[in-house]
Amino acid sequence: MAKLKITWKKSAIGYSKDQKATVEALGLRRLNASVIKEDNPALRGMVFKVKHLVQVEEVN
Repeated sequence: MAKLKITWKKSAIGYSKDQKATVEALGLRRLNASVIKEDNPALRGMVFKVKHLVQVEEVN
């Protein structure tokens, strides 16, 4: 199964609480931190919600 590398690129200050919670739920703790997660529809939905704050790359 494919994996996604998600990197937090922009601060969540000034954005809604649910977007801040989504960034935290992705496992991102600080700016420029990266996590690698299994690709699935639930994760894609979370990334879509905060796409303006994160950078996403496919990893094999």
